[in-house]
Amino acid sequence: MTLLRRGLLSLPLLAFAGAAGAQSKLVVPLAWYGVRVEDNAFTVEMPGVPDHRVVNDVSVRGTAFQLHSYSIETGGYSYVAQTALYPADVDVSQPRAILQAALAGRVQQLIGRQWTRTDWRELSGATAVESIGALAGGNALRQINLLKARRFVSLAFLGSAAGATGVEAERFFKSLKLPA
Repeated sequence: MTLLRRGLLSLPLLAFAGAAGAQSKLVVPLAWYGVRVEDNAFTVEMPGVPDHRVVNDVSVRGTAFQLHSYSIETGGYSYVAQTALYPADVDVSQPRAILQAALAGRVQQLIGRQWTRTDWRELSGATAVESIGALAGGNALRQINLLKARRFVSLAFLGSAAGATGVEAERFFKSLKLPA
């Protein structure tokens, strides 16, 4: 084949390649993974393999315990799942008081230092509170915290205000499974 003919045959391919480049970027769906957290405390689905960190903490009376945190940032959103088994010196007889303290601990970062919505309920035999609050830049923090016996569980989603009630956030929160 002559050089001229090869050049003419490749022109339509180059034109097509240019047109393909002008099209919108291919969106690859997120791969969701089931994550079983420390001590099989619960499972949750996350859009990727999360980082796992252990934070050493102490109760008010000075007893050491660990908070396990699983987090991932992807697609413009942050997903966090945390759990801790409170030591015996933590009074868990009033779960709402402990969960209220968790809410108060995060309210400082919200616009107006208040939650937009707070819903108390029971989830898998545990006292739970779901909350949403506005952050600067049109973002929102949505979380669910629960206390089942001595087990504290927290899921948090950070992203755009619309994303906080979107498909990804819903999938994340609805995937939470506690053992019986």
